[in-house]
Amino acid sequence: MKKPNLKGLTAAELSEFCVALGEKEYRGRQLFTWMYEKEAPSFDRMTTFSAKFREDLESRASIESLTLVEARRSAGDGTTKLLFELSDGKRIESVLIPPKTAFKGKDAGEEEEQKRLTLCVSTQVGCPLDCSFCATATMGLLRNLTPGEIVDQVIQARAYAGKPITNVVYMGMGEPFLNYENVMKSVEIITTGLKIAAKRITVSTAGWAPMIRQMADEGRKIKLAVSLHTLDDNARTELMPINARFPLEELLDAVEYYYRKTKERVTFEYILFDGWNDTDDDLRRIVKLSRSIPSKINIIPFHDIAFANPGVKRTSLKPASAERMEEFVRRLRDEHVTVFIRSSAGEDIDAACGQLAINVERKRTSAKKPTHTARR
Repeated sequence: MKKPNLKGLTAAELSEFCVALGEKEYRGRQLFTWMYEKEAPSFDRMTTFSAKFREDLESRASIESLTLVEARRSAGDGTTKLLFELSDGKRIESVLIPPKTAFKGKDAGEEEEQKRLTLCVSTQVGCPLDCSFCATATMGLLRNLTPGEIVDQVIQARAYAGKPITNVVYMGMGEPFLNYENVMKSVEIITTGLKIAAKRITVSTAGWAPMIRQMADEGRKIKLAVSLHTLDDNARTELMPINARFPLEELLDAVEYYYRKTKERVTFEYILFDGWNDTDDDLRRIVKLSRSIPSKINIIPFHDIAFANPGVKRTSLKPASAERMEEFVRRLRDEHVTVFIRSSAGEDIDAACGQLAINVERKRTSAKKPTHTARR
């Protein structure tokens, strides 16, 4: 029988586990501190515990950690993509985004975003939502990550960086709201154990409206980002099939509800595609939205994902030119919309979400294939 993995358990759950071992309840809180604040990788490193208690823990439980397979650091901006292997051999990505690369533009210079070391974490192996611009979607959904696997991305990234992670964004592989309970449990551990404040944690969704409302009702203090990309229903459904299930009216009603309940400004993520969602009509729709729901707009560059399925056309859309992007942003700012242009971080390190995991897995699979020699 496999021993339970304690990484991913809350302080209360660790206390219950210790009581079941015949120990005092406070031992669970001590164990929580050793695992998350002190980042002890094994029970024998927990030196304040008696030798017998450490032996009991070793015989009854485990502390599993992700394996860092590869780290690629951008020579241009210092962004680092981390490829982790899970205990079942599946692989996920996290991305370290250093200060002063998160946003660009003269109006972003004084923003607190410039002082951050941000980690982008994954919540699923793959994703089932099939957004046409996303590489991870080509994998399909393999499984949800456990709370421990989400939390350990932060622990391992912090160890790799050698400095504190100041911000966490749930914007990596997967749709966080399809793994809601595990995501929220990981948030609890990150805020209480790893000491990253809730106001420095952002969860991004493709538009799972009911969970936006649930997060608001639960009084979560974390921030919300919505992958929007257009305010035209037909176009958004073409780009993001989830829109057929939760159309813009329902999605934006949920976002407005979230704001009313939390008073937290929402972030809308927007990839500008040439001639598709960068028109005057699109601009007017964004201005109208920003006046009805307090929000900010992140303009995100599009990374080509043709590598994911060579020969299969995922989308015919092309990114807007730099000149068009600058003009679009200028006109939004003239209308007093808070807007940032997210830089093209890590273009030289398989920048698209899921790209490194897909490319490395493809090479690994190819290497396992037997080679055949012709017989005479």
